[in-house]
Amino acid sequence: MKLFLSMMVLNDTVSTEKQKLNIDEAIFNRIANDDMAAFEELYRLTERTVYAFVLSTLKNHDDTLDVVQDTYLKIRAAAHLYQPMGKPMAWVFTIARNLAISKIRSKQKNDNLEMTDLENDLNFSYVSDQEDRLVIETALKILNSEETEIILLHAISGFTHREIAKNLDMKLSTVLSKYHRGLKKLKKYLIEQEVLR
Repeated sequence: MKLFLSMMVLNDTVSTEKQKLNIDEAIFNRIANDDMAAFEELYRLTERTVYAFVLSTLKNHDDTLDVVQDTYLKIRAAAHLYQPMGKPMAWVFTIARNLAISKIRSKQKNDNLEMTDLENDLNFSYVSDQEDRLVIETALKILNSEETEIILLHAISGFTHREIAKNLDMKLSTVLSKYHRGLKKLKKYLIEQEVLR
């Protein structure tokens, strides 16, 4: 519940424990030249963010971990193709989104099973509080994919709305609108379920 309450704070500031994601685009050149320290640095800086981004699409912890791992393998293999544009996370998100979509297609094609939601999966890597898990599970169930992406990138990764807009190639006003609309839906649902009172 701490997560949800922190999202509801009016001034919408990011907590001090969340670090700014500041990636020098030259890191991809270093990775392309087999600099493992650069690769580890990129992983350390972005793992939590990539996890939240992929989770918002797949809604399954185990599949998310698989896609996150594949994302970093793909980044390592394709780092030489990176073209500096001032948006390194947009490139990472594109890779992650494409791999997540491939995972969904593969699952649908191979097993024809519905995607498992997180109702019984409480293994979130970055969320230890049970009430926070409940809020994330609820968000994944009731919000559309863009609202979920924006809320998880803000709440778990600590991205500002401006950073989210830049990295998802959206207008800031669109990000803010979807964020606040998602929070209203989430709050209404939790009140109706008598989780918030």
